[in-house]
Amino acid sequence: MTELLTPMTSYEWHVTIFFTAAGYLCGSFLSAYFLPLWLCHVDVTDGTRDKNPGAANAFMKAGIPCGILVLLCELGKGLLPVLAAAKYLPITRPGFFLIMLAPVIGHGWSCFYGGSGGKAIAVSFGVLIGLLPEMRPLALLIFFYLFFSLILKIPSHSRRTVVTFTCWLGSMCFLLHQPVLLAGCFGIAAIVIYKHMRASHLEQQARAPEEKTV
Repeated sequence: MTELLTPMTSYEWHVTIFFTAAGYLCGSFLSAYFLPLWLCHVDVTDGTRDKNPGAANAFMKAGIPCGILVLLCELGKGLLPVLAAAKYLPITRPGFFLIMLAPVIGHGWSCFYGGSGGKAIAVSFGVLIGLLPEMRPLALLIFFYLFFSLILKIPSHSRRTVVTFTCWLGSMCFLLHQPVLLAGCFGIAAIVIYKHMRASHLEQQARAPEEKTV
């Protein structure tokens, strides 16, 4: 708590600004869109209902090898800026939550993709991996995803993700007594939930004409 109350130094602000910008640019590189396009000449958004430039569509449209490469890149672009920043700025300092959010914002609203982007699940996992050895955020997100995928199954991917991140954020509020990390988790959850609720709405709109013709 003392670190939180101590004002940020000029050096810490410079570190925060640098890694926030770097994280946004890393996140903005939509590997799930560009790698299949460059390597397999496949547009992963073409012919898919959600039009999402994400890892799931990369696996489906470009195949497993390309999908694995995409997934590693999606994790890496969340992991690397956070991991690198932690060498220069303690994760409990106020500016660190901006560094956590930057790759997720970049993925959701990419400067290389016309201001649009993906749903930000894999990059969010990457950010949380970058917080290790603080493992509670990552471990609990994995737990809730597995719980709602294997035990209390929610068939809709978008709904499952919304419920998962909502429960994850609730658990963080009780278990994570570090305001900076909690603020970062709140921002990540808000972005992912917004993206999936919007995607669910767009999918329903896309299905409506099909249902009318049946």
